[in-house]
Amino acid sequence: MSPVFGHGRLRLYLLKLLEESPKHGYEVIRLLQDRFLGVYSPSPGTIYPRLARLEEEGLVTHEVVDGKKVFTLTDKGRAELNSRLDELAELEQEITASVQDIAREVKEDVRQTVRSLRHELTQMAKDINQTGRRETRDTWREQKDEWKRQRQQQKEEWKRHTQQWRTEAERWQREWDRIWAETWSLAGPPPSHDRADAEFGQMLAEFVAQVQREAHQEGISEHALDECRTILDEAAARIRDTLRS
Repeated sequence: MSPVFGHGRLRLYLLKLLEESPKHGYEVIRLLQDRFLGVYSPSPGTIYPRLARLEEEGLVTHEVVDGKKVFTLTDKGRAELNSRLDELAELEQEITASVQDIAREVKEDVRQTVRSLRHELTQMAKDINQTGRRETRDTWREQKDEWKRQRQQQKEEWKRHTQQWRTEAERWQREWDRIWAETWSLAGPPPSHDRADAEFGQMLAEFVAQVQREAHQEGISEHALDECRTILDEAAARIRDTLRS
C-alpha cells in the first residue's frame, strides 16, 4: 500500500477524511481499513502522531468528547485541501484502482472456494457409491447395523458440506456486493457535486449488484446474453433521452 500513500499522501488523505466529518483517531483507522477492505490497516502509532502534527500546524483542532479526542478540520486545513484538489483527485483514482484490484482477488478466491467444495462433494459421492458396490450380500447381512450407522454419518457429512458451501457462497456474494458498492462510491463524483448525481450513482450500483446476483443464481446463456445486451442498449438510450429532457 506504500505506492498509494507515498510521501505526503497519507497526510493529504487525513485532511480529506476530516473534511467529510469530525472523527476521532480510531474512527480514522477503521475507515481506512474499510475503504481498503482490511488489506491496509494503519497502526495507532502511524495515525495519532500525524493528527498531532496536523494540529500543531493549525490544520486541525480537537475537542474531547466522551474521553476521546475528536478532530475537526480548520479553515486553514480546508484551504490547503482546496489548494491540492488535483493531487487529491489523482490519489482517489489510485485508491479506486487499488480497491478494484482487491475486489478481483476476492472474486477469484470465491471461485477457488466454490471449486474446492464442489470437488469434495463429488469425491464424497464417489466414495459412497464405491463403498456400496464393494459390499456383498453376506457382508450386508453381517454388518447391516454398522453399515447403516456409517451411511447415516456420511449423509450427515454430506449435508454439512452442502450447507457449508451454501453459506460460504452467500457470504462471498454479500462481500462482493459490498465491494462493488464501495468501489462505485470511491469512483463517484466528489462531495461538491449535486446530491442527485450521488443518488443516481447509488441506484446504478444497486441495480448492477442485483442483476449480477440474479445472473449468478440462475445462470445465463449466450442467447439470453444477446437479449440482455439489446435491452440494456434500449434502456441506456431511454435514460439519455430522459436526462437530456
